[in-house]
Amino acid sequence: MRFEPQLEEGRLLRRYKRFLADIETASGEALTIHCANTGSMLNCMSEGARIWFSRSNDPKRKLPGSWEIGETPHGRLAVINTARANVLVEEALHAGVISELNGFTQLKREVLYGQERSRIDFRLDYPQGAAFVEVKSVTLGFAGNRVAAFPDARTERGSKHLRELASMARAGTRAVQLYCVNLSEIDAVRPAVEIDPAYAAALREAISAGVEVLAYGTTISAQEVRVVKRLDVLM
Repeated sequence: MRFEPQLEEGRLLRRYKRFLADIETASGEALTIHCANTGSMLNCMSEGARIWFSRSNDPKRKLPGSWEIGETPHGRLAVINTARANVLVEEALHAGVISELNGFTQLKREVLYGQERSRIDFRLDYPQGAAFVEVKSVTLGFAGNRVAAFPDARTERGSKHLRELASMARAGTRAVQLYCVNLSEIDAVRPAVEIDPAYAAALREAISAGVEVLAYGTTISAQEVRVVKRLDVLM
């Protein structure tokens, strides 16, 4: 995924009300931009850190831009805009990067499914049947190791998605939880049991039901972000 036009650099002043961030651009301009991230962004931001943002000239938008990438307190780069994860995964699926999911004949997004009336990120159709793929963006990292974790805050919605996948797997339908690790210098991902033990338990139950768990890492720059390699999943 290339950023067109190219992202602009700035400095984070503060993030507040979850969806707002005050920044200072490289030219000294003060802006309030959109932060498309519903998580806590734990270990993902610090005041004064470098950020990169996309600017919009759409007169209908209330804010002039969106926070796309940030430099973490540990010196890594993180894709802040969680909406980018599905775009990255879709590109990788079509390019054959995610080898475990190659061979599909049709891809559909946001398909209604499940007992709890959820929407799956991707339904992939194969000659032998469908696969349901849920994508989560991972940005929580820690100093001193290269293992990321999910989630960065309690997420009942995330547990619900795992329950839906487990139900599909028990019924004989292929179900996949895919972690898109949008954090540089990471080799593996794990459930953040210290933050949300209920989610970690739901993940273990989903695996026992037959849900496949995959993690893929990205390369991140102000010019582009790409899914590039499979990462280990630690339980």
